[in-house]
Amino acid sequence: MTRPDTTRAPHTTRPDATSAHTTGAPHTKQPDATPAYTAPADPTPADATPAGTIRVLIADDEPMIRAGVRAVLATDPGIEVVAEAADGHEAVELVRAHRPHVAVLDVRMPRTNGIEAAAEIRRTLPATGVVMLTTFGEDDYILRALGCGAAGFLIKSGEPEELVAGVRAVADGAAYLSPKVAARVVAHLASTGAGALAGRRAAARERVAGLTPREREVLSHLGGGLSNGQIARRLHLVEGTVKAHVSSVLARLGVDNRAAAAVVAHEAGILPPPPAEQR
Repeated sequence: MTRPDTTRAPHTTRPDATSAHTTGAPHTKQPDATPAYTAPADPTPADATPAGTIRVLIADDEPMIRAGVRAVLATDPGIEVVAEAADGHEAVELVRAHRPHVAVLDVRMPRTNGIEAAAEIRRTLPATGVVMLTTFGEDDYILRALGCGAAGFLIKSGEPEELVAGVRAVADGAAYLSPKVAARVVAHLASTGAGALAGRRAAARERVAGLTPREREVLSHLGGGLSNGQIARRLHLVEGTVKAHVSSVLARLGVDNRAAAAVVAHEAGILPPPPAEQR
């Protein structure tokens, strides 16, 4: 069943951000002996967070990775890490307790992996956007990650600015799929037995041909990682109208979320024109 475009918890609209990446196979790993950080037993209620602040949960079984992600996000005064988890099961529980705007999940974690945790978060707490942390060697499960509703894909070896941009974009309701990563995803999908790359591109173009001209415009901006508000400003439309167009695009393409639609846009070669000031 096609899911409508999901509205995020309210926060200040962030600048444009292009989008991110992939996923990988879960693996079994012994839980780290170092306990994950958690907030106090009586967590600060969401309405006590300064207005406009993006609340984030981090989940990774490696304490050093969690510390690194926390340090990068701390460089943005508009982002607050409200909790950390060492596995997917704990991540789901802490998302329920803290209701963050964004959950940043490692793909490979013990007990419950990132893909399973993302699916549970999107099923029970759809207001929380999900960003997957992955590596370039974990392409095999990209379709599973897209299917579970993850909106962002970040590479652990990427630039720190990408992490901040990805969290901002997903909190604002966008899909974060950068052109560099999108090209790799498209190439990977072409090698999975679903057909040659040329065949996938032809199929994507055929699917896109069924959209109206305005829906194709909206799809191109989805491929560029823009939120509904950003698309509305680019196309001089009311944001509610853009939301309706996005829902229609997802239904016509037969995809469940914005990230999957962004992949179709890249496969079809539909890219948004640069802003007027960059022409």
